[in-house]
Amino acid sequence: METITTDVVVVGLGAFGSAALWRLAARGVDLVGVDRYGLGHHLGSSHGATRLFRIACQEHPGLTPIAQKSLELWTALGAANGETYVRQTGCLSSGSPTSRPVTGVTEAAARAGLDVRHLDHDELLAEYPQYGGTAPETVGVLDPGAGICYPEKNVRAQGEAAIALGARVLTDTRVTGIALVDGGVRVTTSAVVIEAKQAVVAAGAWNSKLLPGLPLRPRRTPLYWFAPKPDADVSFGLDAFPAFIHELPDGRHLWGHGSDEDYLVKIGMEDSGANFSDTDADTVDRYIHPRDDIEQLSAWVADAFPQIDPVPVAAIPCMVTNSPDGQFLVGRPDGDPRLVVAGGDHGHGFKHAAGVGELLAQIAVGETPYTDVDFLDPDRFAKGTVSTEGTMHVGSAAPVPA
Repeated sequence: METITTDVVVVGLGAFGSAALWRLAARGVDLVGVDRYGLGHHLGSSHGATRLFRIACQEHPGLTPIAQKSLELWTALGAANGETYVRQTGCLSSGSPTSRPVTGVTEAAARAGLDVRHLDHDELLAEYPQYGGTAPETVGVLDPGAGICYPEKNVRAQGEAAIALGARVLTDTRVTGIALVDGGVRVTTSAVVIEAKQAVVAAGAWNSKLLPGLPLRPRRTPLYWFAPKPDADVSFGLDAFPAFIHELPDGRHLWGHGSDEDYLVKIGMEDSGANFSDTDADTVDRYIHPRDDIEQLSAWVADAFPQIDPVPVAAIPCMVTNSPDGQFLVGRPDGDPRLVVAGGDHGHGFKHAAGVGELLAQIAVGETPYTDVDFLDPDRFAKGTVSTEGTMHVGSAAPVPA
């Protein structure tokens, strides 16, 4: 089998991996990227036409600088390519004044020094009549810098930028093992062996198979699209119905955004622990089941937005990967200089992709990160959970797509 030698190998070229490849290539690093499928595929976690982009990140105050770095990098790349990688139409967080979306975005914006608009119930309905069926206590907070981004398009753009800068990319290539050896790593694939000084592993739902010590849990999480009812008297276009996070009075959470000429209204629900299921990335159910997948969400949509037809017109499976505390893992397990990991996005990782890629590149080349990453430390749960001695291989399952 052919052996390739390089300085850095990037395993997985989805959201984080393609960004890391791009940012390392921008530094002139000799590197190889590997993906089981290809740039912008639909079999992992970086697909579905659009993702929400938020700057006031209620999940953790440390995420705002990463989202801002993503915006900076994607804006510059878009200017160079004549493309738009982030569309800033705003994001409306709504619910009761004490709801998590409202208090969360308010606190996040205050910590980050961001300007947001607060709308009382009358103002909310005047500007966004799509919320006409909501409870009378519902209010809103608009983050004007937020909007949507485009997973397939952005991943392809990041990968193509890396290739143009000299990165070598192997697609349709399965990674079957990662060995940490003296002076570096050995990545075994279905086609070649790659020997490098270090590896950046960003394989999404396959991370915990390639590196079994990582405390990551893949979840099957379908994506859905809807259409307004034929007699709807309000617009559900993106400019009128921008990105949103909405809490119903009983605590149910929906997220999504309006339509444009390229896609329909997209609506999903927060993972409550019961509505989605743990999965194996190699054997994930790629079918959509009307009763198990659609009925619950349809009921939620009917309650929240009565002018939207609650039966989705399209749905596809996706996967997210969760960590124990809801934050990403970005850094060197056990401080090992041969390995950098990124994963555990909890379904809100894509908006941070370019910013995480920059962090991965900085960590790999020994630069000081542009923002604090202690809260992303992969060792924060239990020291020594990821073995850094000997060989890390996949288990008894089929070879791992990366």
